[in-house]
Amino acid sequence: MRYRRFGKTNLHLSVFSLGTMRCLASLTNAQQTIQQAVNFGINHLETARGYGKSEHYLGQILKSGLSVPREQLHITTKLPPTPDAGLMHQWIDESLERLQLDYLDCLAIHGINTWEHLAWVESSTGCMPAIKAAVAAGKVRHVGFSTHAPLEVILASIETDLFEFINLHYYYFFQRHAAAVDLAHQKDMGVFIISPADKGGRLYTPPAKLKQLCDPVSPLTLNYRFLLQNPSITTLSVGAANPTELEEPLAVADQDTPLSAVELDAIAQLETQLKDALKTDLCSQCYACLPCPETINIPEILRLRNLAVAYDMTEFGEYRYQMFENAGHWFPGNKGDRCNSCGDCLPRCPEQLDIPALLADTHQRLNGPPRRRLWG
Repeated sequence: MRYRRFGKTNLHLSVFSLGTMRCLASLTNAQQTIQQAVNFGINHLETARGYGKSEHYLGQILKSGLSVPREQLHITTKLPPTPDAGLMHQWIDESLERLQLDYLDCLAIHGINTWEHLAWVESSTGCMPAIKAAVAAGKVRHVGFSTHAPLEVILASIETDLFEFINLHYYYFFQRHAAAVDLAHQKDMGVFIISPADKGGRLYTPPAKLKQLCDPVSPLTLNYRFLLQNPSITTLSVGAANPTELEEPLAVADQDTPLSAVELDAIAQLETQLKDALKTDLCSQCYACLPCPETINIPEILRLRNLAVAYDMTEFGEYRYQMFENAGHWFPGNKGDRCNSCGDCLPRCPEQLDIPALLADTHQRLNGPPRRRLWG
């Protein structure tokens, strides 16, 4: 296991962190998964108020004891943004009680996803005064935020200089947030990548075509290596549902060197396949098509189409596409069938894509019954 400095927190975190949202089938399963992670050298455990029984289970497990002292573990929980300082005070105390801890190593505001959320954070009567009071009282040691926001909101949140770390989405198959990773690193913030296996493409169950293109490297390992070789990134979340799911990610926990010739060749094959499969329908993800009068998230929809057409990542595309109109600010935007062919986006597209036709095609490919988020 490699360890990296988590920005200005000066904590040294394992390059893989255990997110505890998915290991909650039972207290026994959670304990086995967390103990196995610690045995492998993971020293950062992450939970959230919104993750069902996660804080309760983790608190019981920490109280009963693991194979390393509490002082060698770094515990993060996440609390939603709120304009109510009193409510944030209450939530912090409740999380500490559930976790059975005297202090949190890290507290993240869970989901600065909109300009309104950022305004709540920056307000003199919002949640930050309560968080600062908790820091002064020794209840919280370091403060950061997680985000599913558009890039512009993320960059503005980083620029507030209120935070020591950031949790965000960034993967081989989604590089839109590279600028946020770079800016956070410039600000000496720790960078924690959210869900690289799942949101990064459901890479734990890759389609045959994707496996063939990446061979002899697995798609999941290639994504992990793409992230680990970036010195601006501190740690990657592993949301293991059981101890077995720790095995593949932690097999590369000591491999943070530059990409090998074999890995670079796999990436070159992926890039060639993308261009060959999409041809003149390839969306370059420039985001010039936004804003859409019908609030359709055009770039993300066309990204999912890119992946489905080029790599047969249809299952992943369906999983994400069905979250539109069902996940609020966590995954905003309407589905492609809301397009009324107004043509507002067409002159702005540098590839001159027939965006209405591509949106209709994506809807036909990927739409299905709605699914709720794990903790709705």
